[in-house]
Amino acid sequence: MNFPENLYYTKDHEWVRVEGEVAYIGITDFAQKELGDIVYVDISSIGQSIAQHDVFGTVEAVKTVSDLFMPITGEVLEFNFNIDKSPELVNSDAYGEGWMIKCSIANASELDGLMKADAYKTLVNA
Repeated sequence: MNFPENLYYTKDHEWVRVEGEVAYIGITDFAQKELGDIVYVDISSIGQSIAQHDVFGTVEAVKTVSDLFMPITGEVLEFNFNIDKSPELVNSDAYGEGWMIKCSIANASELDGLMKADAYKTLVNA
């Protein structure tokens, strides 16, 4: 299983990659494996400010639908339309082409409350 060192992680299995003033958010490799084949990602929160821990969308797999929780407070700036056409990108490249949203970072100090790779690895291997 893959745990990139440059990302932040949540207990709900989302990841955050910070690039300047924005953050890319998706679900972890662990989450996509647990869900199985992703068939649909529903994100209708573009342009909305979403508080940390609130739902920003859902991901649908063959057998289940799961909420997506905002790891940090911010405005949803962009949805990855590539996963709208090819949701399997979440399975094949969870940390790259399978990202879900790009958002502004309203409060950078919230990143301090997220896990780094070692802590997340411990969580999922517990």
